[in-house]
Amino acid sequence: MKIMVVGGGGREHAIISSIRKNPAVECVYALPGNGGMAADATCVPIAATDIDAIVAFAVENKIDYAVVAPDDPLVLGAVDALTEKGIPCFGPNKAAAIIEGSKVFSKNLMKKYGIPTAAYEVFGKPADALKYLDNASYPIVIKADGLALGKGVIIANDLAEARAAIHIIMEDKVFGKSGNQVVIEEFLTGPEVSVLAFTDGKTMVPMVSSMDHKRALDHDKGLNTGGMGTIAPNPYYTEEIAKVCMETIFLPTMAAMNAEGRTFKGCLYFGLMLTPKGPRVIEYNCRFGDPETQVVLPLLESDLLTVMQAVTEERLAEVEVKFSQGSACCVVMASKGYPEKYEKGFEITMSEAVRPHVFVAGAALKDGKVVTSGGRVLGVTAVEETLPAAIKTAYARVGEVHFDNAYWRSDIGGRALAALEEK
Repeated sequence: MKIMVVGGGGREHAIISSIRKNPAVECVYALPGNGGMAADATCVPIAATDIDAIVAFAVENKIDYAVVAPDDPLVLGAVDALTEKGIPCFGPNKAAAIIEGSKVFSKNLMKKYGIPTAAYEVFGKPADALKYLDNASYPIVIKADGLALGKGVIIANDLAEARAAIHIIMEDKVFGKSGNQVVIEEFLTGPEVSVLAFTDGKTMVPMVSSMDHKRALDHDKGLNTGGMGTIAPNPYYTEEIAKVCMETIFLPTMAAMNAEGRTFKGCLYFGLMLTPKGPRVIEYNCRFGDPETQVVLPLLESDLLTVMQAVTEERLAEVEVKFSQGSACCVVMASKGYPEKYEKGFEITMSEAVRPHVFVAGAALKDGKVVTSGGRVLGVTAVEETLPAAIKTAYARVGEVHFDNAYWRSDIGGRALAALEEK
């Protein structure tokens, strides 16, 4: 089989590594991929958002199956365009991808169908939003409606910060059209949990839970990032909570999308907050999370491609989706200065023994060498029987990967270990 994976980050590298385990896979194309995953896939310099070029490539190269991984091409309708040409795909169509593409849509969906989430208001005019903030309780959360590279959410601690957020999003348009509307919602507290789930619109199969570490610095200090590391499973996500989430969030979301004529087929990401009043949805994503995928898929014992095909063909109930009872840890090695200014172009070296455990996100090939080309450069992973062992092994492997100006958090999994000790 010829497989095409759209995207070029660590998530896509993890997906490709899992797909390659299927003996029927002859070759994998990554569009555009990156220099660090060139050993695992044939990288093709076509942007993930260039839908016409992606479709043309797929048709010309007789692709047997496509995986559209990032949010942008999904929201733009890449799956629709490929399906129209007879190429089976993993990922939601444009109508379903709106669950991530518009926070206004997703919040209204939850309100309409009684899915637990934070109380909120929607505003299309800056003046109306500013007036509302005068009598609001703080801290408060302000979100740009559309996609914003994961940066469209601002937690304002007081009125001044909230007013500044409205100016940035709605007037300065730092996120472009995504800031035409904003969602202002109550600030929730509690442990955060990420749960990815396979769904074909009829069956919902949650994957192992995970915990992301968004802040740039140790002890959850510093700026928000795309994720500095992950562990799985998340110790806060007990069997009891999982049952509540399935009954009150996961299945109702699938049913709600069906009722709206927007059947979701693919990977549905649930960003959850375990509040004192019960689990609440913070956000939906219409695809695999990054860097959650880098710990979830290494724990998958079933064949990923087989599961994906079952989703596409709406027969997910017929296949086994089994995960290891072990634990996984991923430590992100970033460029010093990320998520603000950082230098690029430093050679990346690593031992051959550690290479299969490294998922590359921001790298390029230059004069035959793999060099840094992004803020989050790569994720170093480990799977062990216990979480302490997985964390220890992941950090040992970090020591076998080198590039100038490398930075990583030293406490990935720390909160999870504390939670385990409390039990």
